[in-house]
Amino acid sequence: MAAKDVAAIRNVAFVGHTGAGMTSIGEAILHKAGVTNRLGSVDDGTSMLNYDEEEKERAQSLESAFYHIEHNGTLINAFDTPGTPDYSGTAIASLAAVETAIVVIGANGGIGVNTRRMFNLAGDYGLARMIVINRIDADNVNLEDILGGIRETFGAQCHPVFLPADGGKKMINVLDKAEGAADVLDVASCHTGVVEAIVETDDALMEAYMEAGEISPEKLKPAISKAVAAGSLVPIVFTNARGEIGIDELLEAIVSCCPSPANGKKRVLVTGEGDDKQERVLEPDASADFVCQVVKITTDPKSNIKYSVARIHSGTLKGDGSIFTATDRKGQRTGHPLKLCGDQHAEIEGAGPGDIIAFAKLDVAIGDTLFDKASEGAIKMPKIPSPMYALAIEPKARGDVEKISVALHRFAEEDPCFNYERDSETNELVMQGMGDLHLTVLRAKMKRYFKMEVDTKPPKIPYRETISGSVKYVEYTHKKQSGGAGQFARVFIDMEPAERGEGYEFVDKIFGGSIDQPFRPSVDKGIRAQMVKGVIAGCPVVDVKVSLVDGKTHPVDSKDIAFQIAGRQVFKKAFMQCKPILLEPIVTMEVIAPTDFMGDITRDLAGKRGQILGQDILPGSQVAIRANVPLSEVAAYASQLKSVTGGQGSYTMEFDRYDVVPPNVQQQIVAAVEKKDDDEE
Repeated sequence: MAAKDVAAIRNVAFVGHTGAGMTSIGEAILHKAGVTNRLGSVDDGTSMLNYDEEEKERAQSLESAFYHIEHNGTLINAFDTPGTPDYSGTAIASLAAVETAIVVIGANGGIGVNTRRMFNLAGDYGLARMIVINRIDADNVNLEDILGGIRETFGAQCHPVFLPADGGKKMINVLDKAEGAADVLDVASCHTGVVEAIVETDDALMEAYMEAGEISPEKLKPAISKAVAAGSLVPIVFTNARGEIGIDELLEAIVSCCPSPANGKKRVLVTGEGDDKQERVLEPDASADFVCQVVKITTDPKSNIKYSVARIHSGTLKGDGSIFTATDRKGQRTGHPLKLCGDQHAEIEGAGPGDIIAFAKLDVAIGDTLFDKASEGAIKMPKIPSPMYALAIEPKARGDVEKISVALHRFAEEDPCFNYERDSETNELVMQGMGDLHLTVLRAKMKRYFKMEVDTKPPKIPYRETISGSVKYVEYTHKKQSGGAGQFARVFIDMEPAERGEGYEFVDKIFGGSIDQPFRPSVDKGIRAQMVKGVIAGCPVVDVKVSLVDGKTHPVDSKDIAFQIAGRQVFKKAFMQCKPILLEPIVTMEVIAPTDFMGDITRDLAGKRGQILGQDILPGSQVAIRANVPLSEVAAYASQLKSVTGGQGSYTMEFDRYDVVPPNVQQQIVAAVEKKDDDEE
């Protein structure tokens, strides 16, 4: 396969809410194009795009899949993406590779939470957008209500370019025709709406249209993709993917309406920071320096070969060369570039700007910018949400400790919304995802592909201990005599709270030689060791000031370890006299849901000790609720919100500050720790 001319490439991502039929549309496209000899189905496990065994078993997409076809001389590169918000990471990453997001709406399901989210994300990222209303054959469908909801939610720039007719058995091209009988809306009115949306972006066409009152489709067609790229036109098409109705018209709309890499969103290569920051727009020039970006990583479960899918933004890639990341000076051999289609792959001779290709066995990550020589710079990715749902994890079998690291590393490579870390404070291995379903699927994959079972539990909340009072001249004497050399250390300290966030301060206030100079740092060392372990609840201590004010040294028995022990013990003794308190992490949340659930959500958050910061009404009868809430109260909020809103809500969460735990809650936390310690004894 030779490099394709930029003007003859269309890059699209099918996105939307679960159940809308993105994969079914992809299967219909592949069948129409002759790539498959039968129409694949998600339900019976014959889909070419849902090729993972876990996807087949669950009958739903769990990650994005790439495919490509040729249609009337145009190369269409497409991503089929999952619609469940839990798997949104790979769907959002696919936007980095395309000029157009095709938002799929199920006629039987309407506008879901992920529909709004992906439409807005694509717009914020600067992509053109198209809407497909799929499953028009479903029972009790009111297409006019759906179209009204689309325009209310997404704006008046949404116009049908094809309308269903004859009970959904054929389509009318409203750009070419100003008359005819459609199943929904008036053909003439739709024709006028599309034409006016197009001429708005072209002064010459607008002048001609104003003079004549009409303009020929031949003159309009070159300007359609410009209008779509500018956002003044969001084309709407209708399909019945399982019946393969409207698929030819959808492909025609992709070719005629979607911008090519030449006139769509251009990515920017950013080098340096601050005053040295430079930006260069990457033009799709075949003779320019080669620059591409990794947008998807997948691993063949049979061969364990890692494939990295990348979008070429400039330059030309030729077979079997070297590739460099921005931090790499040695480079990696690429082998022959590949073209993926589902789980199938074929070697290609080379590829030019605008194309989407794949590499095998490269050590790269999603979002990495790649060059064909040592270079610097990065291309901004769409905004990837932070994983909010966490579980502590450990293998059931001791021998699987190394295996679990391999599995988690692979999942983190393939899914930008999954990460894991060993918590240095709790020593727990914690994995984080978008929700319970997300992590449930990953545990199932561990069992299926790595033959490993794991136990999970909610991770410990990272509380902090500190003090609210002061104390002076607290004494502790450490004596140990065991027949030989003994141990002796006597110390006196003052303790007081530091300002929040200042941390720990140790002050040596001893004048003279009551404690020999070499032993004073030992007291500090012992205190620091105890601060890590905590005093009342086993949590790290923060924001205290300790002054070493007096003590005593024995000429024979005093040594480093004795003063470390004395430091630990005097710290605990003084800490308990300074009105110890617990601090808890407070997060800022933004919850987006239909306005019908506003009261339920605000009451629920208030019941979780949350402070409502504000509410904003959004288009499409949505509300955004902002609140500060203790992390301990919303650690499992994903499933709780799903229950409250019937799956129609979404939220983001980020750390804000530490604040004091209420006394009654602190008592419960401390009591639970004491009970655990008693049980372990």
